Amino acid sequence: MDLPDIALLSAAGLAAGAVNAIAGGGSLITFPALIATGLGSVPANVTNSISVFPGYVAAVYGSRTDLADLARDSSKRTLLSLVPTSIVAASLGCALLLATPEAAFDLVVPFLVLAAAAVLAFQDRLRRLVGHPKDLSPGRRRLSLHAMVFLGSLYGGYFGAALGVMLVAALGLVLDQSMARISALKNVISALGGLVTVCAFALFGPVDWADVLVVAPTAVVGGYLGARLARRLPSRVLKALVVVFGVTVGLVLLYRAFF
Repeated sequence: MDLPDIALLSAAGLAAGAVNAIAGGGSLITFPALIATGLGSVPANVTNSISVFPGYVAAVYGSRTDLADLARDSSKRTLLSLVPTSIVAASLGCALLLATPEAAFDLVVPFLVLAAAAVLAFQDRLRRLVGHPKDLSPGRRRLSLHAMVFLGSLYGGYFGAALGVMLVAALGLVLDQSMARISALKNVISALGGLVTVCAFALFGPVDWADVLVVAPTAVVGGYLGARLARRLPSRVLKALVVVFGVTVGLVLLYRAFF
């Protein structure tokens, strides 16, 4: 690995960590960067999954204040119960990735990402159709929350690009919380899924560990800074950023799939 490759991967890791903390979708930055250094698509995919995981952990630490506030307002037991849901779903997603061709998912994922951005953009209207979180019974709210976390973690274990966009959009439908607090919970779910993918791909995937050593530390710095920035942004601004980035990610993935 030469100096230009190190510079490229360092910059990509820093940007991806920040984007993942705020909106998700940072893999769209690091994945092409890894391919640009000469890796094939599969090695780049698994190397990327391991490289961005420390950034998720840093984002959790950076958003710990909002996470603590969320735990006080919601049931702490309910939030803890999301851990096994996320781990099981992410494990199934990893198994699905290793058992099926990537080409099939490449055709579906752009539409999933664009749908997630649309859900977030029209969240208030959808709430009027499905019911505001305040109007849901406690049991239905818990069930809906687990369903959203399960589907998001399943997707994250399979590919993970724009996972944050999907999680923010889905969690916003069932949680009556600020965007900063929803983003904090998104960071935790992303980190749990990332831990599962690290274990799975480290054992069974063609990881380029030299690239991991370059991307991972910069993703940590970017994740922490991104989480701190998210706390300072008004909910409306943060939501707009997530929607814009989600649409951008979806369109880029759509272009890659068909052109």
